[in-house]
Amino acid sequence: MTAFVPSPVRLGLAVPLFISSLVVAASAQDASPWQRDGHSAVRLLAGSRSSNVLLGGIAFQLQPGWKTYWRTPGDSGVPPRFDFSKSENVEAVTVLWPAPTKFDDGAGGHSLGYHDQIVLPLRIVAKSADKPVTLRAEISYAVCERICIPVDAKADLAFNSVASTEDGTLSAALDAVPKPANIGDPNPLTIRDVKRDGPSNVIVDVVAPDLDHVNLFVEGPTPEWSLPVPAPADHSPPGVKRFTFALDGVPPGIKPDGAALKFTLAGADKAYEFNVNLP
Repeated sequence: MTAFVPSPVRLGLAVPLFISSLVVAASAQDASPWQRDGHSAVRLLAGSRSSNVLLGGIAFQLQPGWKTYWRTPGDSGVPPRFDFSKSENVEAVTVLWPAPTKFDDGAGGHSLGYHDQIVLPLRIVAKSADKPVTLRAEISYAVCERICIPVDAKADLAFNSVASTEDGTLSAALDAVPKPANIGDPNPLTIRDVKRDGPSNVIVDVVAPDLDHVNLFVEGPTPEWSLPVPAPADHSPPGVKRFTFALDGVPPGIKPDGAALKFTLAGADKAYEFNVNLP
């Protein structure tokens, strides 16, 4: 049975306190309480439930000047870790990652992550579509200003709402996740070419509407790879922003030729993800 709450405008009544109490009650069902430490807070968000594939989220709030890290932290930092194994009626959980921001790490390099607030969308597959779903998460992450502080938190949340109050927040977070793309796609923001410059350097040419506000990140095929953050070249062809990086951080005994690399290209308002076999 679906409950319908008429708007106060349609009814011609002034009932802000009543409507406010409904919103607070609904929000309490669709988000877990904030788990706070000295510099950050984290909680779970639940989207609407209509099938066995659900959309959820992990929301972080960070104090001004503090940051946390992307799945690949860059030249320094600690990536967050999530354990959903104690959830009920959950087959699998996939964490989706909005494009990160690049920070100076204070040691001449760059770290990759988020500041202020961020929501990581979760794609959740239920074992059974007609049984209750409860997501239980053990969350380990670091918050950093000049020093890094480890944080461990636990949260749990039932997915019950046919129309969640967090759907808008989760939809916006999902829009920030880089979209799949291919080299040379006719998007305004795209990678035109990836090539080698000798045995140890890689060149990536990017086309973008605003070449001054574009960043490129690269990941290896496994977490053991620790590639540097691509840096803008001193000189680029007309209409192109050229990035370069060295094949440092390749695991011992591994030849990089043909390796499956993942590039994340982030512009001012769009981001794309490219899977490329290294030439």
